[in-house]
Amino acid sequence: MDKLIITAAICGAEVTKEQNPNVPYTIEEIGREAESAYKAGASIIHLHVRYDDGTPTQNKERFRECIDEIKKRCPDVIIQPSTGGAVGMTDKERLQPVELLPEMATLDCGTLNFGEDEIFVNTENTIKNFGKIMMEKGVKPEIEVFDKGMIDYAIKYAKQGILLEPMHFDFVLGVQMAATARDLTFMVDSIPSGSTWTVAGIGRHQIPMVTMGIAMGGHVRVGFEDNLYLSKGVLAESNGKLVEKVVRIAKELGREISTPDEAREILGLKGNSLKNIRQEPSPSI
Repeated sequence: MDKLIITAAICGAEVTKEQNPNVPYTIEEIGREAESAYKAGASIIHLHVRYDDGTPTQNKERFRECIDEIKKRCPDVIIQPSTGGAVGMTDKERLQPVELLPEMATLDCGTLNFGEDEIFVNTENTIKNFGKIMMEKGVKPEIEVFDKGMIDYAIKYAKQGILLEPMHFDFVLGVQMAATARDLTFMVDSIPSGSTWTVAGIGRHQIPMVTMGIAMGGHVRVGFEDNLYLSKGVLAESNGKLVEKVVRIAKELGREISTPDEAREILGLKGNSLKNIRQEPSPSI
C-alpha cells in the first residue's frame, strides 16, 4: 500500500469568514493556512484564491502572488490550482492559473447541481479543451468527479488521447452523490486499473470518507473548502488542525504519510517547477 497523500483544500471559492473567521482571503492568510497544513502533513495544497474582501477570482497574477507566498513558506509542497473557479465564471477565466505551469491542476469532468439554483457547468467541449491544454502544457489533471458518469467521461477522453493514463481521480462525495461506503467502493471499482485516487467528503462526511479512504489504500483531501469544523459544533482553528486529525487516524490504521516528493513519485508527476514561473500566452477556448 502506498504512503498516504494528504491534500489540503485551504479556502475554496464559497466559504466565508462569517462561517469561520479562519477562512483565508489575503495573500498572507493563504500562505499561513497552506503552511499550517503542510507542517501538519499535507503534500498537496489545492488552491483557490480570493481578493482581500473574499471575492473569488481566477486572476493569474493573484494566483502568482499566492503561489509565491506559499512557496516561500513551503518550498517543496505540490500546488494544485483549481480550474473550477466559482459558479458563473467563463472557461477563459477558469483556465488562467494553468498558464503558470503548475505540476497539477483540477479538471472537472461534468456539469453538476451545486446547490439551490446554482449549476456548475462543464460541457463536453469544456472538458476536452481543458484536457488538451493541460496535456500540451505538461500539467497533470486531477480528475474531479461528483458522480459515476464523470468517471465515464474521463475514460472516454483517455481513449481519445485527450487525457493521459494513468489518471488521478478525486471523488467529491456528499454534493451530488451520497457519501457512503457503498458509493466510495462503487467509484473506486469504476476507474481504470493503475489509476490513483483521492476522496473528499463534504461537511459532516469529511472524516468518515477520510477514514474509509485511508483503509482502502486511497488518498484523502480535507480543508476549509469542504468542511469548516474539527468536530460537531467545533470550528477548526486552521487547515492544519484538520490535517493533524487525518494524520492521527492514519497512524491508528497503519498508513504512513507521504512527503511531497514521495507524492510526486506516486502520482507520476513530471515536475513542472513553480519556482521560475514564466509567461505563457492565454489559452484559446
